[in-house]
Amino acid sequence: MPTARKKQVSLSDTKYYHCISRCVRRAFLCGEDRFTGRSYEHRRDWVEEKLLTLAKVFCIEVCGYAVMSNHTHIVLYVDDKKAERLSDKAIVIRWHKLFKGNWLTQKYINGNELSESEHIMLAADITEFRLRLASISWFMRVLNESIARRANEEDGCTGRFWEGRFKSQALLDTAALAACMAYVDLNPVRAKIAEAPETSDYTSIKKRIECARQGKQPKSLRRFAGNPRANMPSGLPFDLTYYIQLVELTGRCMRADKRGYISDSQPLLARLQIAPDNWLKLTTQFTKVFHGAVGRKQAMTDYCEHLNKKRRVNLTQCEQLLG
Repeated sequence: MPTARKKQVSLSDTKYYHCISRCVRRAFLCGEDRFTGRSYEHRRDWVEEKLLTLAKVFCIEVCGYAVMSNHTHIVLYVDDKKAERLSDKAIVIRWHKLFKGNWLTQKYINGNELSESEHIMLAADITEFRLRLASISWFMRVLNESIARRANEEDGCTGRFWEGRFKSQALLDTAALAACMAYVDLNPVRAKIAEAPETSDYTSIKKRIECARQGKQPKSLRRFAGNPRANMPSGLPFDLTYYIQLVELTGRCMRADKRGYISDSQPLLARLQIAPDNWLKLTTQFTKVFHGAVGRKQAMTDYCEHLNKKRRVNLTQCEQLLG
């Protein structure tokens, strides 16, 4: 039986999660169906556009993504503190960008006077909206439902387009986060549908590289804040340049179709204290090796205690590969 989502998400342990959604009924998300010759490539636009649009509405940031032929990989950061800081009006305005709301929220947003009982009902609604805007489940629900409707309409059919549930993994420390992001960014290279990260269409790494060439970072993605330090600004705890170089080098090793070598002098990899051979395994087999939360021993222990989990499922693999 699948684990309940509330038993997988512990924001006190980590705000980073890796989500995977897969198509069913031999449906193609995008790319070309080799059996019929029909192209679904345009659906990549649907997913990328909707994903980045939702990140502006939800209090959830996109760290990485890859849109593949029949599945998607997304790494998310949940900014629950932002949801708590937003005013009631800001919460309702954001919710109305997703749904029409109800007569009460419409009355409130239009500036009409509310009775005492209506204020009480509205407060309950806003509390629920606030929680949903910082919920991975709601984020993925809105994303996947909108894509499913468009695909079903285009295909002239009904029924499921995605598997019943998306899969999620808690990324408990910087080592797990870096390995998972590189795994996601290199999906098209590993699948041999792209020659290099900068030519991997509909991925976060391509978007980051395009902006980096202009000395910028994409506003639609969570920023790289640099190495961890005192008074660190909000953002990914890596240096952008080092990360791009590491992904590029890893991609070259995989494209060579042999056991590659990554220099210990690579700053990011050295700081994470992951052996080069283990890094290659992590970035090519992340979801095969790990089937749940990922992190080093202490992070795994804390996470399981907070969610009352009796078993640390991935502990052996984490110790072997992450150190």
